[in-house]
Amino acid sequence: MTQRFLPGMANALALTRAGKLTEATAELQQMLGGSPSAAPVSPKVRKPARKPLSETLRHIARGGMPEHGRMARDITPDARFTRHHHAGPHGSRDYMLFVPESAATGPMPVVVMLHGCTQTPQDFALGTGMNDLAEAQGVIVIYPAQPTGANMNKCWNWFRPEDQGRDAGEPAILAGIAQQVLQRADADASRVYAAGLSAGGAAAVILAQAYPDVFAAIGVHSGLASGAATDVAQAFAAMRNGAAGTKARHRVPTIVFHGTADATVAPGNANDVARQAQAGLKGSRSATTIRPDAGRPYERAMLTGADGRSLGEVWMIEGAGHAWSGGNAAGSYTDPDGPDASAEMLRFFAQHRLG
Repeated sequence: MTQRFLPGMANALALTRAGKLTEATAELQQMLGGSPSAAPVSPKVRKPARKPLSETLRHIARGGMPEHGRMARDITPDARFTRHHHAGPHGSRDYMLFVPESAATGPMPVVVMLHGCTQTPQDFALGTGMNDLAEAQGVIVIYPAQPTGANMNKCWNWFRPEDQGRDAGEPAILAGIAQQVLQRADADASRVYAAGLSAGGAAAVILAQAYPDVFAAIGVHSGLASGAATDVAQAFAAMRNGAAGTKARHRVPTIVFHGTADATVAPGNANDVARQAQAGLKGSRSATTIRPDAGRPYERAMLTGADGRSLGEVWMIEGAGHAWSGGNAAGSYTDPDGPDASAEMLRFFAQHRLG
């Protein structure tokens, strides 16, 4: 740290202890040269013990990068994992597109994968292992990229009102990317899904509420409910304590994964997401605790409809932190010891289609 940085940091921490989160965030943003509207919510893998909010602010002041684990990295795209660009009336984004090489028997399902803070599409693809599964099952996968110009830590801005609704902001851009792929690839418009980690998980929940006519189901890993926050201070509070969010306008089938030792996004947020998604739904509810011979124990709670389809699931992974369950250790924010979230999400998605 520079001598100029230390006084500002001390002031930010003093404001935090006084409960003045907005002022503390503004102080940090001024030091970092960012804007309060683009304040990051950064993922990190930590020990099970919860950390005070001042620790989160220090983390952001360092640039939001993890203290432990691997950093995000780039992977050289091959012929099936290609870079594309979407430009629409609400903005533009680059994205990586994976199209299975194996022959398909008809239009393929599509999964939009939303990375977490500090990650890249290539790193997220590596860490989740989704492309290998998609190759085997004939699934197209889209990885939108959040640039530092939109958020200095590449977080999706789930906590901003302008990025929480239909026909505006990031939800409109992401839905536009999905529509672009539907027009250009041999894709099935009735089987489009979204999944994400952390800020990406929160963005997936928003997509379900904003575009239930586009997304047939979603997967949320370590995320938050739609409307859980409308500014940076509320975002910190929701991450720390959980938040019910706004009343659901639409009920979209949702599968949720969360680590019980997540010190970045409180585990209670998993149930907030599920309650929002399942409000008013009727079905058979059950919960099972699994203790495998190898790997982390977990509890799986399910809501099953009369037709046997899983309408919603919550997987709580014992002792896991803020990381993609069952992921590849070569990627960032992954927990190879947990159940395979990518495989379970594809299983869940396969039970749902629009119409």
